[in-house]
Amino acid sequence: MENAGHVADIAVVGAGIVGLAHALAAAKQGKRVVVFERHARCVGASIRNFGMVWPIGQPTGPLLARALRSREIWMSLAEQARFHINPCGSLHVAYRPDELAVLEEFVAQRQSVKIPPRMLTAEDARQKSPAVSTQGLLGALWSETEAIVDPREAIAKLPDYLNQVYGVEFHFNTVVTDIAHPTLIAGGEQWTAEQILVCSGADFETLYPEVYNASNITKVKLQMMRTAPQPEGFNIGVPLCGGLTLTHYAAFADCSSLGSLKTRIEQETPHFPQWGIHVMVSQNASGELIIGDTHEYGNNPDPFDRAEPNRYILDYLKGFTNVPSLDIAETWHGVYAKLPGKTEFIAQPEPGVTIVTALSGAGMTLSFGLAEEVIADLNAD
Repeated sequence: MENAGHVADIAVVGAGIVGLAHALAAAKQGKRVVVFERHARCVGASIRNFGMVWPIGQPTGPLLARALRSREIWMSLAEQARFHINPCGSLHVAYRPDELAVLEEFVAQRQSVKIPPRMLTAEDARQKSPAVSTQGLLGALWSETEAIVDPREAIAKLPDYLNQVYGVEFHFNTVVTDIAHPTLIAGGEQWTAEQILVCSGADFETLYPEVYNASNITKVKLQMMRTAPQPEGFNIGVPLCGGLTLTHYAAFADCSSLGSLKTRIEQETPHFPQWGIHVMVSQNASGELIIGDTHEYGNNPDPFDRAEPNRYILDYLKGFTNVPSLDIAETWHGVYAKLPGKTEFIAQPEPGVTIVTALSGAGMTLSFGLAEEVIADLNAD
């Protein structure tokens, strides 16, 4: 193809979940979309996570609405693109009075939302998940809005689906080295696009270093683990979260009882806040448990993983679950971009170019809803 033929309405840089979501939203509007990915396939944070679509972690208002819209899109895509999704809901379990207080306050705050969570007794929680340890269990928060995908499967299948159904053109192993709207250089060739969307995570620092340096974006490294498939088809039923998770998600930040919980954790187990640990477990369609995670902040994350935080995670997990096997088959780390105090970073470094990144670890939960909003704004301009 000659350079003159390299034309698109929308060019997307990055084939992770944020890039794929924007490609879908643009293609649904009838746009000619091309996606460039520097690797042979997506290998970043979009495949290194729990696969949790997690509305329960978002504060009420626009973010919760965005998460629920994203869940709708996930459900539709799973059926059409033929990847597994489990709309299973979630459980947050409480074994200490301060954990229970946060859960009860949270449930009271959320009674006006479209699908409110509710409190369960220990026995009711056990009915939701045979993996829940009922010894010392004071209660649990049940939410029905969460869903689980295997990110490795879903992210691998979405490009073919977008290509076949919407004609989205993908160029893998193609690095975008320069952007000067309306042109960009990808794989050494020039392309022209009406709108260019840079959805490459923190990698946009190589394209717009001055914007990155002024953004206050940091990077977050997380460590995670995966077990072998559980014996005899054991299924945990729903993803499970311990009390530490209440200190992590913004949804719980307005609970006045949260301060006491944080203080107790800092005093009794300072290694948890030191490593940014909160403990969750999900299960994929292969029966493998996905367990994590840690949060280390900084612009240059340590490339070496440590065994000690993983031991902390597994020991804590054993305190609220009983599963047949915790034999670890795989460990890894992921790195994502985060803008402190914000839920995403959107910038227009020049007319016709929009950077979308730093969904702060909630890319699986928010990307599809956010992408619809971004594309709608571009169409309105």
